Formats: sequence, C-alpha cells, structure tokens
Amino acid sequence: MNKDGKSKLKKTSFLSRRNFITTSGLALAGTALSLKSAGILGIANEKPEPIIDVHQHSNYMGRYDKDYLTAHQRNMGVTTTILLPAGRSVISAATHKGFSNGLECLISGNEVTYRFAKEHPKEFLFGACEVPDLSGAVQEIEKYLKLGAVVIGELKFGVECDSPEMQKIYQLAQEYDVPVLMHWQYQMYNYGIERFHTMLEKFPKVNFIAHAQEWWGYIDKNYVPTTELYPKGKITPGGLADRLLSDYPNQYADFSATSGQHSLTRDEDHARKFLERHQDKLLFGSDCPDPANWDGEIIPGSPCQAIHTIAEIRKLSATKKIERKILYGNAKKLFKI
Repeated sequence: MNKDGKSKLKKTSFLSRRNFITTSGLALAGTALSLKSAGILGIANEKPEPIIDVHQHSNYMGRYDKDYLTAHQRNMGVTTTILLPAGRSVISAATHKGFSNGLECLISGNEVTYRFAKEHPKEFLFGACEVPDLSGAVQEIEKYLKLGAVVIGELKFGVECDSPEMQKIYQLAQEYDVPVLMHWQYQMYNYGIERFHTMLEKFPKVNFIAHAQEWWGYIDKNYVPTTELYPKGKITPGGLADRLLSDYPNQYADFSATSGQHSLTRDEDHARKFLERHQDKLLFGSDCPDPANWDGEIIPGSPCQAIHTIAEIRKLSATKKIERKILYGNAKKLFKI
C-alpha cells in the first residue's frame, strides 16, 4: 500500500458498494418486477431448477442470525451454497493493519463457517482461509481441507499475487485438488494481476476463480487500473480478464457481489457475447449481505443484488444450456458436487 493508502481505504470501503447496490437496484427493478410471476427465478416453479452459489459468507455485515442466511439462500432458489471464511483478525501488512480483518465485512473465520456448514449439510459446503503472511497459514488452511473444505478462499489480502506466501497456498491447493478463489481489487487486494498468468502456468492443475472490481474492470480492453470501483460505458472485448479466461483452462470467474452484477448490466450487448464465449468458465456467486428481509420478490431498492444477478444471467444467456452451465453445471463439475 502506498503513502496515501489511508485515503484509498476510505474510497474502497464497503459503504460505497452498498450505496451502489441501492441505486442500481432501482434501475434494475423496472425490468425485473415481473420475473417472479413468470417463474424465471426458480422460486415459483413447482420443480425449481438447482442453483449453486459458489461465493457466500456467514456472519456478513452483522447478519449473525443463522436463520437469515438460510432464508436468504432459499429465497434466491439456491440449492447448494459454498461459504467462504475470513482469516484470523490480526494486525499485519496483509490486513492493512487490521482494516481488512473479517474480509473488511465482519465475516466469520474458519471454525464458525465450518460448524455452520456441518449443521446444514444438505445445503451448505465450506472453504478454508487464512492471512497469507501469518506463520502457520498453510497449516491452518490444511486443517480445514482435511475436514472437508472444497475451496481455498476467499483470499482477500494485501499481498503480491505471486509472493512466496501465496505460492505456498497454491501448492497446497494443488495437493488437495481444490480451487482457489481470489478477490482482485486495485491497490488493495492481490497485487499484480498483470503477472498472474505466470501463476496459472506454474500451477496448471489448480483452478483459480476470480472476482471483484479490478477483475471485472479488466474485461474491457481499454480498462486502466484505478480506485474507481465501477467503471461505466461500453466495453471493448479483449481485456486482460477476457484473455486469461480464453487462454488458460484453469482460470474461472464468479459473478458475485455488485462488481459481478455490474459487469452484466454495464453493457448488455457485450455481456451476451461474453457469456457465450466463456460459458464453460463462469459461475454464479451471491456475496450478498442482505438479511433476508424479503420473500423472493424483486422490488425497487431490494438489498439483495444477487437476485438481480440471477435474473440478468437468465436474461442474457443466448441459450438455456448456457444459463444452466453458469447457474449450476460449471460449479457442479468444478467442485465435484
């Protein structure tokens, strides 16, 4: 983090994302209100089609009531959820001296996440995580891999993506044959995305799942890395993220959080072609902090951005086959569900 990192932390705070959710929710609502009555969300259908959510958290921005999380996932029509824990709360360079503890969103750690998943085995799976620059990080992650974790992540720390510490984690993923899920955010999390192809080449048996603002910015060939989280305007194909998905069999991406939703709504003409082009590499994730104070309806200002993401994927997929791959099939295959 550079000398003015403090101001950048303010700009990239979770509050900016929540403000974006509120305003974008109003814009989406006009086209989405009728989706439930048509059964398009999979909620009103007699036999809902299964959906796998590869990116969700338990204690997320104060959502401590376990019933809230299960209700939220069921209301979306999600049948299997993968819960991603945070690492330990520590003062270290990787956590920006504690600013990023709890993945910057009050998210619970390995043990809480593991126990929640074990209490709901038919609906929830779990991942394993730890702050990379801590002594014993690999051992902590391995402990939960041995208990059945299906992914390492969410890796959301202020480290170089090709640092020795991160490479130890990639090696562990290779040994246990699990994917690695990474949060890419300029000058905040996982530095050096322009060099990441070297890791894809060095660890060809490890499947890497990308998400967050910098990653989705890089679907645009004209993208210039910036602390502006949600760039606007038409997208020119051929950006770094687009190329990594095309060139490396082990690169995947999930449409979680506001950044994933924004990548679909920013330029729908581009999104349609992008979904078709990378139909075997894309996954649905929610990463949504909504406390389940809704009943599956898409309403103006709905706090759940993920319900809109599902609707957008269904709207923009050229075929039913592509839709089912993104919402279910790709994750089923990748996570061996």
